[in-house]
Amino acid sequence: MNCVNSTTLNQIVEPSWFERPSTEVAPDLLGCTLVRKLPDGQTLRGLIVETEAYAVGDPAFHAYRRRTERNAVLFGPAGRSYVYLIYGIYHCFNVVTDADGVPSAVLIRALQLEFPAEVSFPKPHRIAAGPGKLCLALQIDRSLNAVLLQPSEPLWLEHRTLEFQQQLDCQITSFVQTTRIGITQGVDLPWRWYIKNCPAVSKT
Repeated sequence: MNCVNSTTLNQIVEPSWFERPSTEVAPDLLGCTLVRKLPDGQTLRGLIVETEAYAVGDPAFHAYRRRTERNAVLFGPAGRSYVYLIYGIYHCFNVVTDADGVPSAVLIRALQLEFPAEVSFPKPHRIAAGPGKLCLALQIDRSLNAVLLQPSEPLWLEHRTLEFQQQLDCQITSFVQTTRIGITQGVDLPWRWYIKNCPAVSKT
């Protein structure tokens, strides 16, 4: 049985791919890879295993009330990063989506990091299991806010591999859709997606 999707996979995600509502982009980002090129030239990679969508009219969204200097990138063209600080300590990484002028974004909540075979960590699947953790692991901070997500920049995304897509098409891998976590408003919206039974998904 051939379950492989015929679309081109394992390619760079272009900005135009994000020009859709965040609720469409968020589940489509599962299985994609976030790539971070550090200043020293080292490259870190992580499989996206959990996302949350934020959109117009959403009381939990930073762009809910009005445009400000802090959230201005959310009102711009899709395919750029939106990085903000929570609790004065942790950074969160988002991808701007939808049409230019329509505030919309997807929060990347968790990654399953790739490590060389010779590298060993206790519980490596938990290193990026949460938005703050993944930003620490990939050294993402406010200096990377509003970056165009392309290989010419320090951050970019790649589409799902053929292997991942095949597992999804054959229902070996599946997604869970549920309500978002860590917020006090908009808690009933089912705008969180994650890979079922993945140990790298956040717990809170």
